[in-house]
Amino acid sequence: MKDEIIHRATELFLNYGFKSVTMDDIAHELGISKKTIYSHFKNKGELVDATTMSLFEVISEEINLICDLEKNPIEEIYDIKQTVMGHLKNEKASPQYQLQKYYPKTFNSLKQKQYDMMLTCVNHNLNRGKELGIYRENIDVPFISKLYFYTLLNIRDIEYFPLTEYFLADILEQFYEYHLRGICTLKGLSILDNFIKQTISQTND
Repeated sequence: MKDEIIHRATELFLNYGFKSVTMDDIAHELGISKKTIYSHFKNKGELVDATTMSLFEVISEEINLICDLEKNPIEEIYDIKQTVMGHLKNEKASPQYQLQKYYPKTFNSLKQKQYDMMLTCVNHNLNRGKELGIYRENIDVPFISKLYFYTLLNIRDIEYFPLTEYFLADILEQFYEYHLRGICTLKGLSILDNFIKQTISQTND
């Protein structure tokens, strides 16, 4: 039952936001009493923490599987984006914003875990790109990795990118192209341009 509570609560939090969803909502969705939920989680904060870390583990595992394939580094970045977007569901619920505002301890713990995981992944991607001649040889890998992480974290801040003006999918698309055009060699730019053309073509079909 504990795993089922985490699973359903995760879906509700992502769809409607961590603040918006109540324990009553979760109990109703599961068809159980709040007492049953409290037998597994002493309060909502503990449940938020459990769902957040559970989702992080799921996404991390999927990202690691993508990295293990060792695809073209440019394609790898876009595959990871698709995986992450597949889990974010309703971006208008602004789950990250609500988590940061109402559950800062959980948010900061998650941010550190994301940083550690992403740094390893991005470092590997950048070094492979350099070896393949796709990324410029003179890029500073540790610096670019940190810049990549903090940019991704902050472009999801709705105070600067309000949901009434920006869609997360579009923002990420712009960011990834911006990131890659800054580090690609001519060979890499050719691969990137072809990849973008193919993606647009598939979208229009």
